[in-house]
Amino acid sequence: MPKRNLQQPKPENLWIEGLKTVGLSLFLAFGIRAGVAQSFFIPSGSMEPTLEVDDRLMVDKLSYRFQAPQRGDIVVFQPPPAAISACGLPSNSQDSFIKRIVGLPGERVAVKAGQVYINDRPLAENYIASKPDYEQSVRVIPPNFYLVLGDNRNNSCDGHEWGFVKRDRIIGKAIVRFYPFDRIGLFSRNRS
Repeated sequence: MPKRNLQQPKPENLWIEGLKTVGLSLFLAFGIRAGVAQSFFIPSGSMEPTLEVDDRLMVDKLSYRFQAPQRGDIVVFQPPPAAISACGLPSNSQDSFIKRIVGLPGERVAVKAGQVYINDRPLAENYIASKPDYEQSVRVIPPNFYLVLGDNRNNSCDGHEWGFVKRDRIIGKAIVRFYPFDRIGLFSRNRS
């Protein structure tokens, strides 16, 4: 039987290989988070019943580079300064918000008698916790801006209090809830 020349790895090679593996793992993890997807947790009840406190979800950060946000999308965004102030957050807050897109650029939006109206037509919303107990006169959404509201309309610091969100502040759209395990599932867009 021929003698095989099997070499045992040298200890320094193991260290180098280990460092390469850790480095590649970190690069992939941060690269994915920076450009493709990111996980978020839900800290409040502003999106109930759709999202509950402590839900974990994955947000697609890529698709809005190729298509515009749509009504019904659940989006994570960096709140505008008016939102930080209206919601009582510290001025240096880095918190992201999550809400549902209700109004699109150029649309006229109003809230009357517990009903959201888009361009004078009632918006069907089977996902809200209860009808809004506030009224809002007609406002026109500027180009590149969106109206976002929480599904828990009466317990959400959202666009009805502080205005519109500019498109470049939108981080991405929620695509899947991965925790708790008994509520895992994809999000579908509710449009009217």
